[in-house]
Amino acid sequence: MSEQLTLAAETREQVGKGASRSLRREGRVPAVIYGNKQDPASIHIEEKALMRALMTGHFMNSVVMIEVGGKSVRTLPKDVTFDVVTDRPVHADFLRISEHATVHVNVPVHFVDEEESKGIKRGGVLNVVRHELELICDAAEIPDEITISLKGTDVGDSIHISHVKLPKGAKSAIDDRDFTIATLVAPSALKSEALEQAAEEAAEAEAASEEHAAEVEAAAESEASEG
Repeated sequence: MSEQLTLAAETREQVGKGASRSLRREGRVPAVIYGNKQDPASIHIEEKALMRALMTGHFMNSVVMIEVGGKSVRTLPKDVTFDVVTDRPVHADFLRISEHATVHVNVPVHFVDEEESKGIKRGGVLNVVRHELELICDAAEIPDEITISLKGTDVGDSIHISHVKLPKGAKSAIDDRDFTIATLVAPSALKSEALEQAAEEAAEAEAASEEHAAEVEAAAESEASEG
């Protein structure tokens, strides 16, 4: 289960671009808490604390308790905007949630058992189509990651969402198709070998066809001469 994080915050008395720029110069990041049928709350948090939370690698799919005004607000991060030049966070959005709210989260995928994949042993390459899965689950049971085994896979195999065992209570937010998560493709060497083999088979088939045609023509000529 994903770890719960905590961020200390202060209420923003002033909003707008000028006030936000002033906060950022002081090492603070403007943010908003919204949702759960309550009015939005404008806050600001310490940039260093936000960066530490972001560096955990699972910030966007973790419950974040925001302590503001002597109260703790249970939230789920929904967006963090970064400066295009400095790559520093300039704004954050948090969604209020109840303890057991049903939430949509993007959970990273982790592949294991590469050593038990026939395709990888042959030099195959894992082509990851989706690095995250969008799941619907209980806010108190958000998984850190989804583990997918490559045991028994071979070159040409595809891993679909139907092949994945999701944690209890979690389901895919995409339920109208059996989408692909990853494929096991052949490297250039195997592709060249396959192409050469196909060319040889085609040449053999063509030679056999020509031989058969020659036999038929010879038989026809023999019948004509006998007649």
